[in-house]
Amino acid sequence: MSDALEKAARDAVEAADNTELTRQIAAILAAQQLLNNQPQQAPAVVAKRPMGAYVALGIGGAVALTALAMAAALLAVAVAVGAVAATVCLLVLRSLWADIQKGK
Repeated sequence: MSDALEKAARDAVEAADNTELTRQIAAILAAQQLLNNQPQQAPAVVAKRPMGAYVALGIGGAVALTALAMAAALLAVAVAVGAVAATVCLLVLRSLWADIQKGK
């Protein structure tokens, strides 16, 4: 009878192990189903911008800077011409003043 009792104890332990294994498998399957049922996020779509607008902006900026530089150079030339004209005018007036003072 002891053999039957030992066999029954082994069967009970094996059944308990099988029950625990079944619970673990059920938990894994439930977790997988939960993960599969979650809504999937769509990948973010990156909008491609037209490069032509940037190229046109770059060219326009370069033209504007060139025009600004040319205007500054023209202003510098105008100031220089005005300074030379003022100097010549003052020299002529000084010469006339000197002639007037001498009585000529």
